[in-house]
Amino acid sequence: MNKKATGKLFFLAFGLAFLVLFFVTASFSYSVYPDTWYVELVTRQFFYIPIFLYLFVLAGIIATIIALYGYISIRKQNKRLFNLLEELANGNYEADIFQLSLDNDFYSLSAIETLEKDIDVIREKLLELSREVQKSSNQPKFVDGQTKEEILEQERHRLARELHDSVSQQLFAAMMLLSALNQQLATSDETTRKQMDMIERIINEAQSEMRALLLHLRPVNLEGKSLKQGIEQLLKELSTKIQIQLSWSVADVSLPKGIEDHLFRIVQELLSNTLRHAKAHELEVYLNNVDNTISLRVIDDGVGFDPQKKTVGSYGLQNIRERVAGMGGTCKIISFAGKGTSIEIKIPVIKESEMNHD
Repeated sequence: MNKKATGKLFFLAFGLAFLVLFFVTASFSYSVYPDTWYVELVTRQFFYIPIFLYLFVLAGIIATIIALYGYISIRKQNKRLFNLLEELANGNYEADIFQLSLDNDFYSLSAIETLEKDIDVIREKLLELSREVQKSSNQPKFVDGQTKEEILEQERHRLARELHDSVSQQLFAAMMLLSALNQQLATSDETTRKQMDMIERIINEAQSEMRALLLHLRPVNLEGKSLKQGIEQLLKELSTKIQIQLSWSVADVSLPKGIEDHLFRIVQELLSNTLRHAKAHELEVYLNNVDNTISLRVIDDGVGFDPQKKTVGSYGLQNIRERVAGMGGTCKIISFAGKGTSIEIKIPVIKESEMNHD
């Protein structure tokens, strides 16, 4: 309720209160002075103050109380509606706020009650849509007798083996030879040393890029491990191979297998994008379950980017958005140039029994 509406309520309440008080006072005056009641009503004073002034003041006090109470009450309802819409926008379809009943006070206007019921209908429809999307996402899709995931996994294994057996080994060998050569050329002129340092830096960056590509080509499923075990194993392996400082907090959540595989793949892609493009020194990963919603956050202190512009890593982020949408979730990306990136993904928890229920 804005100031204009509050003012209208005040004047309406003032008018009604004044009419009621005037009617009561006139009735009393008529019962006492039936012949001259109107004269008494105009001329009668109390403590040298006209009765009419008392009526105005009392009506103003009543109107102020009603307007203030209405303002606070409607503001409370508006805040609740705003919170409901915010939870819907964030994909928290089963947040505790949806379970709270509407207050039964007189200010719970029918329009607000109707709007809240409409919001609850929308929530149920979104929840049902998420359930159907996750059910479809959890079912394997076959191509020539093989699932799409099996075909992709075989191809990823093949590419990863070829890269590891050829390019990765060659880069490692080149790095070792270059380090030995740098020691032999310690007494060389400054220009040569700078060129050798540049070559070493390029090879080092190529090795980091190769590690990120190999990470990206890892199996798309968890291979029998839980989501917590898979993510922690991935992060522990990375901590021994890269210079970025890693920290994480991963809750032990239980989800349908297909959804867990999707989330594991999203974590892989986010880590791969960070290693290849962010140039970060610190990377944080958080996974937890809040209000029946899986929340995944990946934060780095890298170079950042403009989420509205298509950059080198935008294709990977688009794949992540499509995966999240395929699970009925939401993806929020916050990034500023030179200040790092924060990516938060929320997936509503749909039980397998609900997905299998027709």
